[in-house]
Amino acid sequence: MLQHLNAREKVFRQQWEFLAESVPSQPVAIARQKVTGFLILRSEIWSARAKSRFDRDGDGALESKGVSCSADPNRRRTAFPVALQILVLTLISLALWSCSHRPNQSAAPKATHEVTDEAGRRVVLPVKIDRIVSLAPNLTEIVYAVGAGDRLVGDTTYCDYPDAAKSVAKVGDTMHPSVERIIALKPQIVLVSTASQLEAFTKQLSDQQIVVYVTNPGSVDEILRSIETLGDLFGNHDQAAGVAGKLRERASRIEAALKSQDRIRVFYQVSGEPLYTIGRDSFLTDLVKRAGGISVTADVPSAFPRYSDEAALAAKPDAIILPTGGSMGSANSTVAPALKNSPAVLNSRVYKINDDHLSRPGPRLIDGLEEMARALHPDVFK
Repeated sequence: MLQHLNAREKVFRQQWEFLAESVPSQPVAIARQKVTGFLILRSEIWSARAKSRFDRDGDGALESKGVSCSADPNRRRTAFPVALQILVLTLISLALWSCSHRPNQSAAPKATHEVTDEAGRRVVLPVKIDRIVSLAPNLTEIVYAVGAGDRLVGDTTYCDYPDAAKSVAKVGDTMHPSVERIIALKPQIVLVSTASQLEAFTKQLSDQQIVVYVTNPGSVDEILRSIETLGDLFGNHDQAAGVAGKLRERASRIEAALKSQDRIRVFYQVSGEPLYTIGRDSFLTDLVKRAGGISVTADVPSAFPRYSDEAALAAKPDAIILPTGGSMGSANSTVAPALKNSPAVLNSRVYKINDDHLSRPGPRLIDGLEEMARALHPDVFK
């Protein structure tokens, strides 16, 4: 039973006042010294004439209004005010500092967008997803089907299809993944098959800026939409749409062929001991209907309820489906004791179908639909 359950399951404002009068020229020397990104400016008003007077007087006294650098003491010329010179040099230093402190463009945050997953949670995902971890076999199959298998960096021990999935780093099983292993793989997104997987590790992954995305389809149509949605998230819209479109066509052909056929009362045995079956919320209830049957447990609450022996005896199904032989091996290959005397057993209408084609709500589910339809209505599909 656990095997079956596991398998399905981020102004600068100038305020300078400039002198209006002309003042003697004062050559300015710039001493460049880097201190916290600024240039230190030092005005040197020494001129040959000033130095001569300094040397002559010996007391270093200078005229209070400055000294002309002209050799002719009677000649005056207009020069930039000292304040303006300082302003220009200050602006240059600010420009140099701004360039040296420009943010690193490579460190800019990556583009993201907000989406709603199938559990109704709003999550923020990178527009470009390069690293994926899948915590369910059906999700692994979808990742490969939509052309994103090369970005899958981690999956579960149950993820064995396609063959490439077997060599991907394992993070534990579906119900008990290793959070440490997941974090070490540095994924951008972790795909889970049901909301029940969330509480144990979502916060830990969120703290590491790893997004958890939930898929939880309840019908064949919702499974096909999941394929399209994941393809869109991974930037592979066309391939995902193509895959889903072909699967819809196959499902439609089955339904069309069975349109006029009577429904077969079906018991779908998830496991024999203890006895589990499918209920109202399971995608498999929809699958049985599309295959020309009607589940005798279609009105039972939940997706995979435990069923009592008494209820099984009273159900009296005309056919029994045993998902077995795939990843489950020989498990669930015999009918539960409570069903031994059912019309299905007495009339030899017990059908074993590859559990990987039934228990995984992904691309191969349509294989399971076709196999179930042939089993329930052999005369239609000769």
